[in-house]
Amino acid sequence: MTGPDADSRVEDIMAANIAPAATAGHAGGLASVVYVAGHTRFFSYGLADQAEKRPITPDSLFNIASLRKVFEAALVALGTLRGELRLDDPVSKYVGELRGDYIRRVTIGELAAHTSGLLLPTDHPPWPNASYSLVEFIDMLNVWTPHAGEEAGKQRIYSHAGYVLLQLALERRYGLPIDQLIQSRILRPLNMNSTLLPERRPDRRAIMSPALMQRVVQGYSDNGMPIGPRGNQQGYFEFPGTGQMFTSARDLAIFLAACLGDGAADPQLREALQMTQREMFRVSEQFGQAMAWETIDVDGVSIVDKPGGLNNATAYMGLVPGRKVGVVLLANRGEFPHEIARYRVLPALSRL
Repeated sequence: MTGPDADSRVEDIMAANIAPAATAGHAGGLASVVYVAGHTRFFSYGLADQAEKRPITPDSLFNIASLRKVFEAALVALGTLRGELRLDDPVSKYVGELRGDYIRRVTIGELAAHTSGLLLPTDHPPWPNASYSLVEFIDMLNVWTPHAGEEAGKQRIYSHAGYVLLQLALERRYGLPIDQLIQSRILRPLNMNSTLLPERRPDRRAIMSPALMQRVVQGYSDNGMPIGPRGNQQGYFEFPGTGQMFTSARDLAIFLAACLGDGAADPQLREALQMTQREMFRVSEQFGQAMAWETIDVDGVSIVDKPGGLNNATAYMGLVPGRKVGVVLLANRGEFPHEIARYRVLPALSRL
């Protein structure tokens, strides 16, 4: 379905499912993208900054937390297509300091699909109070041993630390910082001009131009308390490239279309983006794990999606590749109920 009737139905779906979770009674607001059959719609709710009464727009910049992982997965996929690396390469091939009996056998593909078995204190509550240098991170990896019965490639265990290690492997393979790799291989080819992975100041505020900082949203807790200044970055690792990515709904609309095989992406980049969505590990009857993305069947609709969240930000991207349907949610508050998109919005859009 296309045309005015489809637009009206999309508006009804968003009004029924998303708008009630992003009203004036909630902290912050939401920027959303809906993509249906080649047509992009933007929906904006609430305030980027309560004190300034600044509204959220499609060009507001949000911290997207772990949604960054799909970009690193795309680098891995692109590297394999170009013959520059292999999914079965041990990560120790690129990060030579890894000498532990377990970690030196973990592969690039296992890191990308969260099947390495790796689970450091930075991956789960109770969250540590400490932060770690690169040397300390490598030391933790070298002494890591899994729980009894766990081995690389045999289970899915979500690991932030695994993607930090994957970042290091990519940087070592190409001799470039991760932000430059993402910029040159993904963002620039897609003309995503408002997406960046900034370094942070000692106060953990992102380093970016005043013009860009003016577009950054203030983050809030789920009960409406401001958390950090605008541009706040969080994390446990004190070495370059380990902060969060900032982007806008308008930029992610470009990425969303490319992931669905549309837009102006280079054919090889489009192939890499689709490669990341292919299931690599079956978790349960309903769930699977691809490269960063998760796969799930909801009432007969095959969804590929990725959430991300901090205590002051929530991000979500979901795709229904078979129907050329996709959704992005960017909220400047923690614990925004992004599951609405997976279980209600995407299935409803797929029925249009």
